[in-house]
Amino acid sequence: MSGLRDRALALGGILQACSQVQEVAQRGSVDSEALRQTLRTLFETDPPDAAAVYGGAGGVREGLRLLIRQLDGKPDAELTRYLLNVLHLERKLRRKPELLRSISKGIERARGQMEHYPLPHSNTVAALAGIYSDTVSTLTPRIIVKGAEGHLANPGNADLVRALLLAAIRSAVLWRQCGGSRWQILLLRSRLVQAARSIIDQNDN
Repeated sequence: MSGLRDRALALGGILQACSQVQEVAQRGSVDSEALRQTLRTLFETDPPDAAAVYGGAGGVREGLRLLIRQLDGKPDAELTRYLLNVLHLERKLRRKPELLRSISKGIERARGQMEHYPLPHSNTVAALAGIYSDTVSTLTPRIIVKGAEGHLANPGNADLVRALLLAAIRSAVLWRQCGGSRWQILLLRSRLVQAARSIIDQNDN
C-alpha cells in the first residue's frame, strides 16, 4: 500500500477516531453509526487497499475534513496531541511482537463475539477496551484523555475511549504501511490536504 491518497485516508482515520475520543470525554456520547464505522476498522485485518479498511472512502469522510482543518486551517491543539501520541505509541508497539500477537488474538476473539453482540454493543466494546488495556496501555507515555470527570468516570465511556484509541492505533499502522511518517505531516501537509479534498470531492460526486 502506497501513495499520498492512501496516507491521507489513514491519517484521516486516526483523526476521526481521536475526535470521537474527544466527544466521549467531553460530552459523554458519540453517534452510534460513526462509532460502528470507526471500530469496524479493527476487524479489517487483510484489506485489498487502504479505503477498504474504512468500508470505502466515505467511511472516513469526517476524518478527512478534520485533516484539512488540522493542516490547513485552525488546528485543535488537543487533537494534535492525540495524533502525535498515537503515532508515537504505534512506533513503540511495532517493536513489541508479543503485544502485537496479543492484539491479534484479542481481535479474533472479539470477532467471534460479534456474532452475538454486533458493533457497537457494549460487550464487544468492552472486549476491545480490554485489548487496549492489556497491550497499548502498558507502553509509555500513556495517552492522557482530558474531559468531564463525570463522563470519564463512567465505565461504559471509559471502555469507549480505550476501544477508540485502539482503532486510532489501527489507522496508525495503516499510515505506516502506506509509507507515512511523522515528518511528512509537516513537510507534505499541502499535498495531504490536496489529496483529502480530492477524495472528498470524488466521493461526493
